[in-house]
Amino acid sequence: ADNYPNFIKKDLRKLIEIFISEISLSLRRHERVELRDVFTLEPRLKRARTARNPKTNEKIYVKEKYSILFKISKMWSKKINDEI
Repeated sequence: ADNYPNFIKKDLRKLIEIFISEISLSLRRHERVELRDVFTLEPRLKRARTARNPKTNEKIYVKEKYSILFKISKMWSKKINDEI
């Protein structure tokens, strides 16, 4: 908001809230979200499996679940890695 004095802070806050809520709704619908030349978010289904507790060696059943795959664009990756 400091960089853009023409915009009202309340309007910028509302814009960001709408943006984030639309991304989260899309991910809940298991849709891929892509911001060109920035990043992609993709829900991936992890299948059900049996896991093992390493402390007790007990077998545990893990239900299937979705995880989010985050992939940054090549351009942003170069910018981030070159500045460090």
